[in-house]
Amino acid sequence: MTTTAEPTRPSRPDLFTATEGEFAGWRTWTRDTFESHNGPFWHRLDDDGRVRCAFRVEKKHLNGMKAVHGGCFMTFADYCLFAIAVRELQGPGVTVAFGAEFLDAAFEGELIEATGEVTRAGKSLIFVRGILKSGERPLFTFSGTIKRVKRKVPPTEVADSH
Repeated sequence: MTTTAEPTRPSRPDLFTATEGEFAGWRTWTRDTFESHNGPFWHRLDDDGRVRCAFRVEKKHLNGMKAVHGGCFMTFADYCLFAIAVRELQGPGVTVAFGAEFLDAAFEGELIEATGEVTRAGKSLIFVRGILKSGERPLFTFSGTIKRVKRKVPPTEVADSH
């Protein structure tokens, strides 16, 4: 049996799997233009069942000090919240709380990886925490809360569903 990071859904045109290069076999979502523009950010399910996220630092990720911009770390960590919680979430959600600690700088060319865990998944809220590292060097810790959002069905779909 093959396990995937995302639950099977009838239509996921926003889920892209790389077929070549450094991130071959990794996935990304393309629905969020902000993340797509600032990434690319990637995720996969490791052999141990944990979600791993990653990106390679490019010049566009740097601040004036030639280190990764704090906003880039925060954007990536928000992406990671959803990748880590995707099995519990199983639908749309929004970040309602986010906390972070900056531990060290990263620079152009480094591979930034994130791991984490869902600490609790309730009926409407999912709590997640994680860490960004370059190799074994901790760079950034984060925690966040995702609220499940019910998808609003357009009136035409409701009429067509009966």
